[in-house]
Amino acid sequence: MFKFFSESFDSFKKKVSNTTSALVTNVVKSVSDEEEFSDFVLDDMEDLLISADLGVNYASELVDKLRGQNKIKPSEVKNYLKSEFEHVLSHDNTLNYKENELNIYFITGVNGAGKTTLIGKLAYKFKQEGKKVLIAAADTFRAAAEEQLDIWSKRAGADIIRRDKADAASVVYEAIQKALGYDVLLVDTAGRLQNKYNLMEELRKIKSVIDKNAPDSLRESMLVIDANTGQNGLQQAKVFAEAVNLTSVALTKLDGSAKGAIVLAVAKEMNLPVKLVGVGEKMEDLREFNSDEFIRALFE
Repeated sequence: MFKFFSESFDSFKKKVSNTTSALVTNVVKSVSDEEEFSDFVLDDMEDLLISADLGVNYASELVDKLRGQNKIKPSEVKNYLKSEFEHVLSHDNTLNYKENELNIYFITGVNGAGKTTLIGKLAYKFKQEGKKVLIAAADTFRAAAEEQLDIWSKRAGADIIRRDKADAASVVYEAIQKALGYDVLLVDTAGRLQNKYNLMEELRKIKSVIDKNAPDSLRESMLVIDANTGQNGLQQAKVFAEAVNLTSVALTKLDGSAKGAIVLAVAKEMNLPVKLVGVGEKMEDLREFNSDEFIRALFE
């Protein structure tokens, strides 16, 4: 498997500091002076977890485990949360890839989530490892999307198939036919949820083209979520899961966001691993998600 650009732990910790404050520091402070868990204290803790975008269901579950028990004290909440989060993030976060084969990545997400940028950065990562990369510009509904992807492909040194205003599935079919001899095919898709039914049908059609023409090459059906959307990101995941069998999530704009708890909410409620995170604007600011490192950054 190719390797992502390295980044010091201290640098990563700084980039998720807002999430740390919202999800851990504020919660621990709210109970640290208490001798026991009263209903009032637990309700306050639950509100803080929900406001950190952990999700109502998961926040309630965490707090309910503390009601009517006497094993865990308020002073031990930090370790309790750490243990619970480690369990939820126990998925395999490694991006699927096979050497000497075509690897197709089917990338979905709503407009504005950072999907085009992520594809460009991912193409750059693969190119830096000496891989031959092809991009299918299948968001043919927005001309700007194809133009942006064309710019990113040039920056990354990747090839691209684009057919402005053409049927999206036909673009993907053409890309698969051309992909002989390539290591990676990155498939962009539309993300206009206001036309939910049409969008979902289009995604199903593209997925069907891949399943029929290169089923053994599909490595990931990945949903891109903007970390700043919080719980809206979870709702997006549920909508896209209706159309395609999602295998993973990529979380963009994690740096500076106080809503990185969406990582845990998606893992808990959708049983999906987060595999990529965007932590900046530069080409190098895309990294493979490391759950152990994320937990360390939150709690150390």
